[in-house]
Amino acid sequence: MTTLQESIEVDVPVSTAYNQWTQFESFPHFMKGVESVEQIDETSLHFRTDIAGVKREYNAQITDQLPDRRIAWVSTDKPRNAGAVSFEALGPEQTRVSVSLEWEPEGLVEKTGSAVGADSHQVTADLKRFKEFIESRGIETGAWRSSVSRGEVESTEEEAGFAAQAPALHTGSAPHLPTPSPQRPAGVDPLLDDSDPTNPS
Repeated sequence: MTTLQESIEVDVPVSTAYNQWTQFESFPHFMKGVESVEQIDETSLHFRTDIAGVKREYNAQITDQLPDRRIAWVSTDKPRNAGAVSFEALGPEQTRVSVSLEWEPEGLVEKTGSAVGADSHQVTADLKRFKEFIESRGIETGAWRSSVSRGEVESTEEEAGFAAQAPALHTGSAPHLPTPSPQRPAGVDPLLDDSDPTNPS
């Protein structure tokens, strides 16, 4: 097995960096070699890659996910790989994103590339593209705030609150966030008392 660890500092809040990483279908925007990612369900993904002319398709499962802290995954078929990305707030507008990967190179091209450090260079370049992507936008393309433990989704109150406060952010994978409560439509200030609204006149 081949392992590597790389990190980068990005000038966005930790929640923004984390939220963007939950939008797996956006990976092709900053990961070279990833042609597409299809979110099958809340914890299952299907990858299509083309790295150095080697095309592959495989499935992966999110094993652990803790909002603003960590996302971990493992492939469920070949090529065998696993990894995790962690997030550390360095300040209100700066985050360290660290990636740890472990995989099994297959074939001469992949084994040779791994031996000369091409894999490490690729991950470093992908992190730089992620930095450019999220800093140029300044805001995530979407968000999923549930937790995952051992492959099982654990919905949190935070997820529902995030959906009510920023429904427009989640544009990628609609099934993740619950719809706003019919008793309190999206955009309504939860601090106001509905039974005694303030009279603006």
